[in-house]
Amino acid sequence: MDMEFSKDWVSTTFRVRYAETDQMGVAYYANYLVWFEIGRSEFCRGRGFEYRDMERDDGLCIIVAEASCRYKSSAHYDDEIEVRTCLREVRKRVLVFGYEVYRLQDHRLLAEGETTHVIVDREGHPRALPEKYREFFATDVKAG
Repeated sequence: MDMEFSKDWVSTTFRVRYAETDQMGVAYYANYLVWFEIGRSEFCRGRGFEYRDMERDDGLCIIVAEASCRYKSSAHYDDEIEVRTCLREVRKRVLVFGYEVYRLQDHRLLAEGETTHVIVDREGHPRALPEKYREFFATDVKAG
């Protein structure tokens, strides 16, 4: 997987694998949520930290509280796709990520979506996002 980083978006590209498709070679709809997770992980890495560092060093997890995906067109086996990820909102205990999925061959938008995450400790209790992580995220998103 390749990754590019810009101020607002992190862009990750990869090919649709055979195991991600149905008998007709069309990507199964739930895989888009997996691709969102790939984009989210690369977004964090692009901002200077790995998600597992937060788990290991601070005992915090970013759990998915809500996910949405609007499908525009189908991805097919061996299509090269791009997942673009941005951070739309940072609040004390909540992060909201946005996603766009494109087929690179024709630059067609395949899907767009959003995930809302709550920061929790190992026992599942909501916690504030530590300042050191707030600094990794762009200051041009809505902060609360």
